[in-house]
Amino acid sequence: MHYNWQWNVFLQTASGNQTYLDWLLSGMWTTIQMGVLAWILAFCLGSVLGVMRTLPNRFVRAIATVYVELARGVPLIVQLFMWYYVAPNFLPAACRTWLFAQPPATTAFLTATIGLGFFTAARVCEQVRAGITALPRGQINAALAMGFKLSQAYRYILLPIAYRIIVAPMTSEMLSIFKNSSVAATVGVVELFARARQLNDYTAHGYESFIAVIGCYLVINTAVITLLSLVERRARLPGFMGSK
Repeated sequence: MHYNWQWNVFLQTASGNQTYLDWLLSGMWTTIQMGVLAWILAFCLGSVLGVMRTLPNRFVRAIATVYVELARGVPLIVQLFMWYYVAPNFLPAACRTWLFAQPPATTAFLTATIGLGFFTAARVCEQVRAGITALPRGQINAALAMGFKLSQAYRYILLPIAYRIIVAPMTSEMLSIFKNSSVAATVGVVELFARARQLNDYTAHGYESFIAVIGCYLVINTAVITLLSLVERRARLPGFMGSK
């Protein structure tokens, strides 16, 4: 099949003073913003849940376990629809009024970011839990023997070490959050994947559109891998991460 490649289509005017390249870069920026904000939420919430899953209190562990199983057992697209259509109705009246007063694009972005963050938090939780349980039991015993409270032992000893030995798996989770952001197009977020569909609809050059979007995802993921590889080398602990 003969196909007429036209890469200069991205320089053509799309609307107003914007070109199709501007559309593509706009979608890329939205993806980056969503990924970073969702990662911050996932990291903070996942860390709390990871600690909860290692505490001696069975009730606290059960709460975190139920959350993880629910978040990992329900598809992301279903969770995003729940956050977009259902969750806002349970907000306090003032928050609900403020959210519904925002432009539809802003509402979609906020709810999708929160949904993506909560979904990824369950996966981060398991990484943090694995990092903590990988430490020798003597770590916490020594901390408690020195007079540290349990919260202080986690804050000053267990978590700082655990974070350093889970940089590699956390890199995978951060990469996943940018890739999973493409699902947000289903609730109206105009990110990279949504822009690809728009470019295809407006220009009828689907090959160029989707190849360009693939390139954008590769740029984002390469930047994440490069950054976290530097962090991993700086945070490497002998005996835990294959260091000599």
